[in-house]
Amino acid sequence: MRYVEKEGIIPYYEFEALADTELVRHLFTTRIGGASHGYQESLNLNFNQGDEPEAVRENYHRVAKALGVEDDVIICSMQTHTTNVQRVGAKDAGRGVTKPLDIVDIDGMVTNEPGIVLATFYADCVPLYFVDPVKKAIGLSHSGWKGTVNRMGQATVDKMILEFGSNPEDIIAAIGPSICQKCYEVSNDVAEQFIKEFGESVAYKTDEKHYQLDLWKANELVLLDAGIKKCNIHVSGICTCCHNDIFFSHRASNGKRGNLGAFLGLL
Repeated sequence: MRYVEKEGIIPYYEFEALADTELVRHLFTTRIGGASHGYQESLNLNFNQGDEPEAVRENYHRVAKALGVEDDVIICSMQTHTTNVQRVGAKDAGRGVTKPLDIVDIDGMVTNEPGIVLATFYADCVPLYFVDPVKKAIGLSHSGWKGTVNRMGQATVDKMILEFGSNPEDIIAAIGPSICQKCYEVSNDVAEQFIKEFGESVAYKTDEKHYQLDLWKANELVLLDAGIKKCNIHVSGICTCCHNDIFFSHRASNGKRGNLGAFLGLL
C-alpha cells in the first residue's frame, strides 16, 4: 500500500494491486486535510458524532475531488456490525452524502455499475476491498471483530457470486489499514470465539483474562476459505492505532474520534 500526496488534494493511501487493474478508482483516507476541528480534526466523515455538518460536507467534497468524481455519486450505508451485504447502483448515488442515509443495517455493498463510488467507514475496524476484473464487479465491506468472526469477507464474496457470477479465484482482495494485533487486546470471551472459528494462530494470550487478537490474519483466513487465491490477497500492514496521528483510532482515543473512509468505484 502506498501513500499518495498530490498538489491541491487530500493525502490518501491506495493499493498498488487495485490501481494496477485500471478498472477502479479507490482510496483510504487519513485524518489529514479536512475542515473539522477538535478531536475530529480534520478529515472526519461522520455526520452523527457532533461535528459541524458543513465541515463534514466539505470533507466529502475533498474526498470526491481526490477520487475525481462529484459528491453525489458516493453511496454510504448505516453500518451496524452485521454481515449484511447489499447490491447498489446508480439509483442509490448520493445516499448518506447529498441524499438521506436510508441504507440501514448494511456493512457491505457490491456493484457492477461504473460511475458510482461505494463508501464504508472506520476507526480501527477492517476495510475489505474486492475487485473482480473478469466480471467487472466490486465489493467493499466493513469488518469489525463481530463481522470478522462471522466471516464478512465470505458474505461479500458469496454476494458477488450470486449477483454477478464471480469466480472467487478471479477476485483481487485487499485488507486495509486497521488495528494491529499488538494494539488490539480483547477479553477471553471474544478471543474464544476467534480461536473456535480460526484456531489459536489468531490470538496471543497476554494474561489470564486477555488476548491480543490478529484481525488481519483472521480476515486473510476468511478470504482464503472463500476461495480467493493467496497471491490475490493484499494486506496493508498499517495500524490505525499505532499511527493515530495519521488515522482516527477508537482504541487510542477512548472513543473520542472521527471516522476514516474506504472508497471504491468502477471506472
